[in-house]
Amino acid sequence: MIGEQGEQFGVVSTSEALHQANESGLDLVEVNPTGEPPVCKLVDFGKMQYEQEKKERKQKAKQKRIEIKGIRLSVAIADNDMQIRVKQAEKFLSKGDKVQIMLQLRGREKAHPDKAYDVINEYMKLLPKDKMNLEAPIKRQGGRFTCLIGPKN
Repeated sequence: MIGEQGEQFGVVSTSEALHQANESGLDLVEVNPTGEPPVCKLVDFGKMQYEQEKKERKQKAKQKRIEIKGIRLSVAIADNDMQIRVKQAEKFLSKGDKVQIMLQLRGREKAHPDKAYDVINEYMKLLPKDKMNLEAPIKRQGGRFTCLIGPKN
């Protein structure tokens, strides 16, 4: 058994440990149930839970959330529109977000899926290689083509 300030009481019977917890107005919490004998501690359980939640919230706040931003292309995209999409992707990558490139084929465009591959590959060539990392290659899902890129670490 361990006391409130971390002092060691040694091996104590369960009933005696519960009696000490009641006397001091604290709770008896099992810290290491797999130990031989199990390790228990005298603590204020509500306070312990609050401190643990506080630590978890702090860790969660420190985590960086990575968003997936989407960029849509088309088979008949003009060069200046392509350049705008390249600048958007560079901006997203510089912020640390991932970018999903999507191209949807419509109507008769579905007869020429090779053009979709060509447009996406041309777009990828325009992106700076030192700032991006290919995370998922071009995938075809029906009439939709997608590709995922992420920032270079």
